[in-house]
Amino acid sequence: MRAERSAVETTGTDRGWVGVLTGRLTAWLMLLVVVVATGAVFAFASSEGSSEAPQTLPDDSEAALVSQIQQDFPDAGSVPAVLVISRDDGGELGPQGLAAAVGAGERMAEVVGAPSQGPIPSEDGAAALMLVPVDAQVLSNEEGRDLVKEMRAAIAEGLDPGVKAELTGGPAFAADTAAAFEGADFRLLAATALVVAVLLIITYRSPVLWLVPLIVVGVADRVAALLVSLVGEAIGVTVDASTSGIVSVLVFGAGTNYALLLVSRYREELRKTADRRTALRDAYRGAVPAILASNITVVLALLTLLLATLPNYRSLGLSAAVGLLIALAYALVALPAALAVCGRGLFWPFIPRPGDRAGTREGRRSAKGAVGTPEGFRDEVPPGTWGRIAAGVVKRPVRVLVSCVLLLVILSFGLVGTRVGLSQTEQFRTVSEAADGLSTAAEHFPAGVTDPVTVLTRTGTEGAVLGAVQGVEGVVSARPAGESGTGWTRVSVTLDAAPATDRSEESIVALRETVRTIPGSEAIVGGSVAEAVDTSDGNIRDLTLIAPLILLVVFLVLVLVLRSLIAPLLVMGATVLSSLAALGLGTFVTTQILGFPGLDVSVPLFSFLFLVALGVDYSIFLTIRAREEAATHETREAMVRAVALTGGVITSAGIVLASVFVVLGVLPLIVLTQVGVIVALGVLLDTFIVRTLVVPALFTITGDRVWWPGDPRRRAASPTESTPDPGTTDTTQEIHA
Repeated sequence: MRAERSAVETTGTDRGWVGVLTGRLTAWLMLLVVVVATGAVFAFASSEGSSEAPQTLPDDSEAALVSQIQQDFPDAGSVPAVLVISRDDGGELGPQGLAAAVGAGERMAEVVGAPSQGPIPSEDGAAALMLVPVDAQVLSNEEGRDLVKEMRAAIAEGLDPGVKAELTGGPAFAADTAAAFEGADFRLLAATALVVAVLLIITYRSPVLWLVPLIVVGVADRVAALLVSLVGEAIGVTVDASTSGIVSVLVFGAGTNYALLLVSRYREELRKTADRRTALRDAYRGAVPAILASNITVVLALLTLLLATLPNYRSLGLSAAVGLLIALAYALVALPAALAVCGRGLFWPFIPRPGDRAGTREGRRSAKGAVGTPEGFRDEVPPGTWGRIAAGVVKRPVRVLVSCVLLLVILSFGLVGTRVGLSQTEQFRTVSEAADGLSTAAEHFPAGVTDPVTVLTRTGTEGAVLGAVQGVEGVVSARPAGESGTGWTRVSVTLDAAPATDRSEESIVALRETVRTIPGSEAIVGGSVAEAVDTSDGNIRDLTLIAPLILLVVFLVLVLVLRSLIAPLLVMGATVLSSLAALGLGTFVTTQILGFPGLDVSVPLFSFLFLVALGVDYSIFLTIRAREEAATHETREAMVRAVALTGGVITSAGIVLASVFVVLGVLPLIVLTQVGVIVALGVLLDTFIVRTLVVPALFTITGDRVWWPGDPRRRAASPTESTPDPGTTDTTQEIHA
């Protein structure tokens, strides 16, 4: 009957898009089109990656204005490289040590071609500084990295035994940043591909099948990396190294999830019909709505980042949205065409065939795994672990819901008391001479000596500004540092607190409040410490703007997909609580177990975005199937059947996505490791707690009212569907036969 029905149904539709993707000849043609298009991207798009650090300073901030005005100063084209000289044993340098500092500074100056300044001895006599100006234009490219290497080699050549020399400052940090990211993209790609390959082999239990989705997703990732750069260049958005890493993780994670959904549905359909192309067409039609809903949710949530004030958020929003759209295109075009070409044998050794369910792993477990027909249910619940769990949840929904909510609330308390904000020396997980040098300098000099605060004031008012800022708490010294010739004078201010600490940021706030009161000065405060303050403020503004927008976007997509107002509210509530729990648990893991000093300021927004947008995906997959089941079953029974039928694939998808986010830890930035850990834990909470326990309990308690104002039974009760042909059965029932 099923084969006859499928043949009748597909007579007209085989000529449509799905028929083209799965046809005997047209599938090959579609693969050829994909290969040609992919080759064109590889041929004409630039393959150069970016090693730039994230641009986190808001464009309209006071620190950004200071940086812009400083371009008019005579020394605007240079940045000081700072050499810190000390002894290995921590003792005094003495005349010999100071002479060694001078010699090292001269050798460094010969490499740069600019005169050195110093030595500047510390009050305790145990350290000295040498300064050499470096052309700022070379800092962001390979020439700058090579220059720093040459400087360090020249410094080490004639260094006396027992004397320690560490190069720090802007040029050294730029070089160490680039070195930390050198080869990181390859490591990330290799680790991600390996993780996905292993999980696909375990999921599919086939030595062949895993290759098809992995190749498709891997090609999509490389195409996305190239096109993201082109789109960024076209609209003037800088794609930094951290952005490209997150985009790769998203493309691999989401693309693999799409493949799992489609292949799972394809396997299900192959057990119902002998015609594999008909099975693939039915699977495509069944899986595409959930895949589209998932993709649209995440893409729209990412695009809200275009409204952010911080450039790195805008960069991520655009890049990730483009990457996910490319992943969707390959999943809906290249993957089904490849499956159509390969045939049923791709599933070897567990080849699904009509009527042989007993020969499969699921079939062998069906007898002992069957739930039977629970009290109050019309039909037997599908066999398996997930069916038993769901049946247990709907029997005691209130107890399950209260227990889960308490657990999630307790986990969210991990956020309490956490320090937010990392200093320049705390950003990297790799060893950095620049960071070590900064720490050494802070031991012997005022903490802010290597990174002074810049105050710009109108020429003629610098005297008043100097007098005012020297009275600000936390200021060690202040001195004039040149004029621009365009009406601005620079004042260099040294703080007693290290950069990115609460004390240094409090001093910046106090400085700004003080200089604003000086008549006619128009004074503004900048420098890296001020940039950290402005970045933190920008993060707070963006979080308060973007987070509600993300929730609104996800809610609207759920309303459209589920055609309900109650169900989306329940799903959103569960997702938000799960996100807070993941933030708390992830914060505890990264700070108390991994030993990170605190959360980076961008982690809360990054994590909330991915936790909500990606976490809600599994609830979308579940509730779409539940709505389908609700056409012929009561809501609690529909939910049990939905959990039973989607449990395996959603669990596999969740484990894959969590694993690829953990892979972000191969990159050197602490912020990426923190985001990876938090999102991975959140995805697992959504997979095993929210989707399996919380959502079924909420839907059971609410009952059929959960679909208000829609009603899934309306379609089932329509005249065209209420009197099926005697030779056919209801589509929904067939899917679960």
